[in-house]
Amino acid sequence: MTGGNTKKKQNIHKDPFLRRLKKDISLNRYAYVLVIPAIVYYILFHYVPLYGAQIAFRTFNFRSGILGSPWVGLDNFKNFFTSYYFIRLIRNTLMLSIYNIVFGFPAPIILALLINEVRNTYFKRFTQSITYLPHFISLVVVCNFILDFTSRDGVINDIIGFFGVTAIPFMNRTEWFRPIYVISDIWQQIGWGSIIYLAALSGIDQELYEACIVDGGGRFRQMFAVTLPGIAPTIIILLILRMGRIMDVGLEKVMLLYNPSIYETADIISTFVYRKGLIELDYSYSSAVGLFNSVINFILLMAVNRLSKKVSETSLF
Repeated sequence: MTGGNTKKKQNIHKDPFLRRLKKDISLNRYAYVLVIPAIVYYILFHYVPLYGAQIAFRTFNFRSGILGSPWVGLDNFKNFFTSYYFIRLIRNTLMLSIYNIVFGFPAPIILALLINEVRNTYFKRFTQSITYLPHFISLVVVCNFILDFTSRDGVINDIIGFFGVTAIPFMNRTEWFRPIYVISDIWQQIGWGSIIYLAALSGIDQELYEACIVDGGGRFRQMFAVTLPGIAPTIIILLILRMGRIMDVGLEKVMLLYNPSIYETADIISTFVYRKGLIELDYSYSSAVGLFNSVINFILLMAVNRLSKKVSETSLF
């Protein structure tokens, strides 16, 4: 019997990959059908465009096409690294991302913890609905609200003017752009971001809370001893994903809010790529900047994921 089982195991390992894949597809065919649209999307919009990334190493022109354009190697990257804009773009992009991580990342967690402590079902649902709604408002509308409210004759200046403060042109002052961007982003995304944490909270074993209560633990002790450890893997995974996008700041929102008078703090890598590529039509240079941005994000994602795996044993892969 033992010899027969050993032979069967050896035959299974000798089965070619395609045969095992065919068997798996036959067993889980409906799951594979559901995943087909996602696979097609990623192939068409994420992998096929990689062919065009080579224009970052060429001087691209439409007449010659991608392969016919002259190869210049790393010249476009060198021009970016030595340009006046390099330090400013890196600084502005990192500052906005760091502010969003420091202040924006914990906000949904805190909201989810507060909602989880509410015992009145109707008030809990009402709070969730109110905090979710801003996420569904068009970004164009949100930015128009921000520009109107922060203008010289806007609501905010009316309020501070009531206390005798001189009107401030917020969106023409470099020092105000980052706080306004981060605060408005938290307001718009805090409710939507809390959904995942609320789902994680619902999966915590209630017996753990009962055991903590038996040990004399109050609400705060339960939160630190049971709740936060229970959702820690979710927090870590989302933080890893967020760190992998640290160089990606919302292009659309920045473009709708900024103006030349605040480029010093508002101009980021994404807006620079837009101006160079679609306005100045310097496709090779803008592609080089965008490729540099993507490589940095990839390196950060891998590094943070590896660090998390060593420290907490929680990682994406």
